[in-house]
Amino acid sequence: MRNNNKGQALVEYLLIIAVISVVVVSIVKLLGGYLQDAMTKASCSFIDKVYVEGENPGDGVCVDE
Repeated sequence: MRNNNKGQALVEYLLIIAVISVVVVSIVKLLGGYLQDAMTKASCSFIDKVYVEGENPGDGVCVDE
């Protein structure tokens, strides 16, 4: 009799991927505003504008000098 563990291994990999996905989504949710500010600040330098920090994370904007 042959033991087939392919199904069990697939389920284990899917569970690991699900846990990693939840962790990544949680981190992005917590740090999303800071990530948005970093992207906005970088894009301001490309279009020759000045980055102005907002009151909350994620509220920063580019303005003309």
